[in-house]
This record gives sequence, structure tokens and C-alpha cells, in this order.
Amino acid sequence: MAYHFLGIGWLSWITFLPIIGMIIVLLIPKEARSAMKWTAVGITFLQVVISVLVYLNFNYNLSGINTQEGMQFVEKAKWIDIQSVSWFGRLRIEYFLGVDGISVPMVILTALISFIAVFASWKIDKALKGYMVMLLLLDTGMMGVFVSLDFFLFYVFWELMLLPMYFLIGIWGGARREYAAIKFFLYTLAGSVLMLLAMIALYFSVAIVDPATGEKIHTFNMLAMMNPANFQPDSLLVGFGTQMRAFAYLALFIGFAIKVPIFPFHTWLPDAHVEAPTAISVILAGVLLKMGAYGLIRISFPIFPEMAQKYAFALAILAFINIVYGALCAMAQKDFKKLIAYSSISHMGIVLLGMTALNTQGMMGAVFQMFNHGTITAMLFLIVGVIYDRTHTRDLDAFGGLALTMPKYTGIVTVAFFAALGLPGLSGFISEMFSFLGAFQVDKLRIITIASTLGIVLTAAYMLWTLQRVFLGKVNEKWGILLDVDAREMFMLVPLAIIILVLGIYPSFMLNVMTSSVNHLVNLIAQNGSAAALLQ
Repeated sequence: MAYHFLGIGWLSWITFLPIIGMIIVLLIPKEARSAMKWTAVGITFLQVVISVLVYLNFNYNLSGINTQEGMQFVEKAKWIDIQSVSWFGRLRIEYFLGVDGISVPMVILTALISFIAVFASWKIDKALKGYMVMLLLLDTGMMGVFVSLDFFLFYVFWELMLLPMYFLIGIWGGARREYAAIKFFLYTLAGSVLMLLAMIALYFSVAIVDPATGEKIHTFNMLAMMNPANFQPDSLLVGFGTQMRAFAYLALFIGFAIKVPIFPFHTWLPDAHVEAPTAISVILAGVLLKMGAYGLIRISFPIFPEMAQKYAFALAILAFINIVYGALCAMAQKDFKKLIAYSSISHMGIVLLGMTALNTQGMMGAVFQMFNHGTITAMLFLIVGVIYDRTHTRDLDAFGGLALTMPKYTGIVTVAFFAALGLPGLSGFISEMFSFLGAFQVDKLRIITIASTLGIVLTAAYMLWTLQRVFLGKVNEKWGILLDVDAREMFMLVPLAIIILVLGIYPSFMLNVMTSSVNHLVNLIAQNGSAAALLQ
């Protein structure tokens, strides 16, 4: 089967459709507000359709990770190819796209969350054209990160997200929007600079043979960077376990850690969430946080396997801090949105813990938790948006008895809350169990894993306490006549609830996609890490 349309591959369509949508929105008269909204709906819906086609045509038996043959829906072409007479040599950058079992769940998640975010933006009044343009540009940046196999291209998409997110928070955010936007920008930019340095070092350290000419050329090909044989004998990053490789790994780690976010790089997140519009909070929690963890899995671990093994225990300690500290901070909040923001920090800690196990169960749990956290947290932020639109307050102590006045809303909230605390039968339970199970199998991580389960208890505590304060007890007379969720809100929330329920009952819908690639990743890290140990 040909995976292209009009001569353009599916991955290019799914990545650049929002750019087409941007151009259409820019051409629409500013008075035609409904046309702008429905244009964004149509474009993001097409993304969902293509992501479903990718899922349905995905071959579970191909493993991906470090070979082009293992990748699927591959698109590859020369992008920049310059022969220099200076010491720099030949510069080649490729337009290289492809997906495997680790990136397909993220592609589906990005398409779904972007589609829902457009409906969550339906009541935006201020500069609607600019808002929709920025939202669609952000969509392209996010999708591009998950399908790029050339590091330079990956970096372009990574940086592309920075601009629209800055404006979406800084212009359409809350009272402290400028502060939150600048804080987000500076944190992310600092991480990007470190990532750029590591990327350049990798470029000059890795070379492959050009099949056409037979000459060795430097490359940004991420798959080539995963093969130790491609590191040049006199290069900066040659030699397993060297100090320069440790520096490069650390630079990449900080760049990705800021996005996760990992303690102590997390302080930008609560401010950004609280000040961002509802739709942007949904995207921020649903997709952007996953990019940091995805970067570690896609780039850092397979390129620097000996460092992944060496610093696994340190990363597990940070995961424990994320889980427990995030949960304790969430428990102390009175702002509904800030509570969910800190809960995201806690739940992303479970992703990190699964990754540090460096075994199949842990990695499967980490990747699955990334997807599940995206759907669950998106649902939670939509829930906050629903009540804020009606009351214009997020103070948890200002409510009470909403179960009587908003029964449909209460039922949806209950599903989301119990999914967040890991109730069996819902998707969050499966991914958390795999993450903890994988980490517990590693002797040196066993105590940390046991201690990290405290996060489950704390999550249950603050979620149930919030449910009690907002929905049970005596009805606050001030909110006695609140309208229940409308059709638009149900359209946003119900599909996410269905996904949470279905994956909780039959997780193989997503686990089957991941298995082969995750096994390949684990074997790659183990083999190259073992080789590193012998050479040191």
C-alpha cells in the first residue's frame, strides 16, 4: 500500500496540514469568526483521520529505534546539501520522517488533543484570528517533533513550539500572563541552547558513508548516531564513558528535563498552567510535557546507553522527588488549576521511574503512561475550564454540593479523578503498574520504587478530598443555578473518558503497538551499555 496522497507522504500531511490551515485562516475576513473556528476544526480533524490510518496500517512486527528498515511510513529527501572548501567540510541535512511503536502513540495523542483544543477555544473573543494561527502553528511544531528522525529537523520543530506557546500564554492568558510567558520562554530557551550544543557535538562526531560517492560525511541522522561504529576515531564524543560524552548527555538531559518537567526545573509549569487559557493548558499538559520524556527515550538513552545505565539511579531519585513532592504540593493547593498542574509533575515522575528501569516492563509503562497521562490530564484541565467559565473562580473552597446542581459534570469528573489516582479498570492503573513493576525488578531501584508508591496514596488523598470539597456536602447558594455541561463540552470530554475506559479494560490496543520497538530499545541499551562497560 502506498502511504501517500497526491505524491506527499502521510507524515508530511499530518505535520504540515496546520500550516495550510494557518494560511486559510489568515485569508478569512476577521468578521467571519465562525469560519476561522471551523477551518481549525476541519484541519485538526483531518489530522485525527490520518493518525488513525497510521495506527491501522502499522506493522507491529517492525521494531524501529535505530534502523531505517525498522521505521515505518518513512519519508527521506535531501534538504540542505552544501560542499564547503573550508575545514567545515560537507554539510548535509535531510528531511527525514518516520515512526515506530514509541512515536505512534504520541502522534495519535497530539492529533486528538489538538482537535479537542480547538473546541476548548470556542469562546475565545480576543484577536481570534491570531489565536487560531498560533494554535495551528503550535500543532505543527508538536507533531513534527514526534515524526522527525533527523536531529536538525527535530530541533527546528522543537524550537518552533516556543514562539506560539509564548504568545498564546502572554496574550490570551490570565492576570499574570506576561510573567508566566517570559518564565516559560526563558526556561525552555535555556534548555534549547544546551540541546543545540550537544547536537553540534554529535554532528561532528558521527559520520556515515555516502552510498553515491563513497565519501564519509557528517550527519544529523539520529539513527546513525545510535550506532557506535559511526563515531569517528578522532571525534569529540568517541569512546564510551568519556567525560565529553557525560557532558553531552547532561546537556541533553537538562534540555529535556525542563520540558518534562523534572525537579528542580519544574517551577515554570504551575505559573504557565494557571495563566494559560484552558485549551493551552490542555495542550501543555497533554502533549508538551511528553516531549521531554520522548526526547530522553528517542535520543538520549539510545545514543548514550552507558550514561543511561550509569545515571539510572540518580534519575530514579529525581523521579521519586517528582512523584512525592508533586503530590504534596497538589494537596496544599486551593486553586483547582494549580492542583492539577502539580499533579502532572507527580504523574510524570512515574514516567521517569519506568524509564530508569531500562527493562521492557518499565519502558512499556513509561511510554503508555505518557499517552494515558495526556488523555487524563487533558480531561482534568477541561473540567477546570468548564467550572471556571460558569463561576470565574477556581477556589476549591468556594464550591460545594455541585453533584446536585451539575450531575452530568460530576459523573465525568469522577471518571477523570479515579483515572488519575490509578483505579483498576481505568487506563492510568495499567501504565502505573507497569512502571512500578519494571522498576521493582531492578535491585538497586527497589527501595526507591517502594518509597515512590507513597505518591499513589497521596494522589488518592488529594483527589478524593477535592471531590468532597467541590461536589459533596451542602450546596453553596451562590452556585445553586449553575448549568450542567452542554453539548460542546460533552463532545470534548466523553471521547477522552471512553479512551480511558477502553484502555483500562483492554490496553493491548496500545501496548501491541509499542512492544516490538520497546524491546528493541531495551536490547540496544543493554548491548551497547555492556560494550561500554568492557571498554572502560
